[in-house]
Amino acid sequence: MADRGAPLDVIAASLRRERARTGLSLSEVAKRAGIAKSTLSQLESGGGNPSVETLWALSVVLDVPFARLVEPVRPQVQVIRAGEGPTFYSERSDYVATLVASCPPNARRDIYRIAAEPGTPRRSDPHTPGVVEHVVLSAGRALVGLTDEPVELAPGDYIAYPGDVEHIFQALEPGTRAVLVSEHA
Repeated sequence: MADRGAPLDVIAASLRRERARTGLSLSEVAKRAGIAKSTLSQLESGGGNPSVETLWALSVVLDVPFARLVEPVRPQVQVIRAGEGPTFYSERSDYVATLVASCPPNARRDIYRIAAEPGTPRRSDPHTPGVVEHVVLSAGRALVGLTDEPVELAPGDYIAYPGDVEHIFQALEPGTRAVLVSEHA
């Protein structure tokens, strides 16, 4: 049975999201989990009264931890400061590469150079679901990230945040420059 910490709408959204991720049909997931297709359909619609056994069977079929089905999705923010991250040096030139975010399979990315000046911040409405934005600040200082919790960045700092949530870029110094990568799932 779903408890107060796992409302049916959270379970429904999680089941739909994870089933879509696997590419399996409603019928196939139900069959593999040993439940009726109508039961899974009802759960994905936010109805029903799932037992722990049903949810556990679904988590196994969907290859996700049980908690992923019952906990609300929370925006994930990652910050890598200048001087952090795996670094690789060239043998032939004065060149250093630092990995800040690897590209997941089948990802699509748009890369932008950002030039911003202090004043009115750039507020962005949520983009399409699944978009993640990556910013590396190259000059100046800026507040970047989720509108309610932006992070102050200095040159060389990196931040990743969900682009499908309201977000902000606010220059704090003249000549603020950054690279923004918009990753589409």
